[in-house]
Amino acid sequence: MAISHILICRTDNIGDVVLTLPLTAYIKQHFPEIRISFLCRAYAAPVVRYCTTVDAVIEMESLSDPVAFFRQSDIDTVIFAQLDKRLAAAASKARVPVRIGNAYRTWFNWWYCNRPVHFTRGGSDSHEAQLNFKYLRPLGIRYVPKLSELPAMYHFQIPHEAALDRLLQPYRFNLIFHPKSNGHGREWPSDHFVQLAKSLERHPDIHVWVTGSAAEGQWLTEHAPDLLQLPNVSNVCGQFTLAQLACFIQAADGLIASGTGPLHMSAAFGQRTIGLFPTARSMHPGRWGALGPRAQSLSQQMNCPGCKIKHAMTCECMRSITPEQVEKIVLEWLDQKRNQR
Repeated sequence: MAISHILICRTDNIGDVVLTLPLTAYIKQHFPEIRISFLCRAYAAPVVRYCTTVDAVIEMESLSDPVAFFRQSDIDTVIFAQLDKRLAAAASKARVPVRIGNAYRTWFNWWYCNRPVHFTRGGSDSHEAQLNFKYLRPLGIRYVPKLSELPAMYHFQIPHEAALDRLLQPYRFNLIFHPKSNGHGREWPSDHFVQLAKSLERHPDIHVWVTGSAAEGQWLTEHAPDLLQLPNVSNVCGQFTLAQLACFIQAADGLIASGTGPLHMSAAFGQRTIGLFPTARSMHPGRWGALGPRAQSLSQQMNCPGCKIKHAMTCECMRSITPEQVEKIVLEWLDQKRNQR
């Protein structure tokens, strides 16, 4: 096919968006003349703009008339990496030449996409980032990278913000805790974060920064006040835009979180990252683990009845990941930085 401009649509959460970006690097590597645009929600757009393998970012909220948008553009290929009936119908009506979407149990993609793919996510043993490569099959690309290959497919250029650098400068090792997940993942218990922070008090070089939304900061104030009152902890919840949070993560020395957007950002940026995951098939690290050259994921191999409870905040397999396990890795990070100096 004669393709010159691909639009990738991913209009859900930040973590899902980050795990879709390796597609852009692969396409650029093998077809450098192809222009790649990325359509996402406005709140995720700042992270995509830092990705150097994306030529243009379109915010979904800016599309008051998607049909007119497609007709006025030179986009010849659309990949719907996440189900969106409105956009698929608009691309079809505008007669975009190549329209790719997953038609597994989705009638409208059979109707609106003229190059459908067919695969299941929930029952797959592949990582989410690997599954996204199935969207390239209609373009004649059947390559699916190994997990070890994916970190090299992230290309970010994140600027330094002088104000954030000054905030971190007094401390030798700046460690980010991102305890909440905005309801998108199973969380490590807040009392484990408290215990870990208390244990790290013995190491004066380490300072802890707690990040999250303003609402998450309020939740921590009410449910984990001990964490925010520790002398080695600073609460910056609600103080950063997403663009600033990306700069803050890049400038720090490490991040700890469960399966949430900032976890995947940190790993993709090449930051030291620990991801904390349950054992449930739909949430375990084999499917959603952090992907980065300095990222690792912790999960306990156990039969956890709590994993079967929908929308549970945490469960026993998350609780069984001990603060001591996490602290051991953090202290290894500290030694690494000391040795680099």
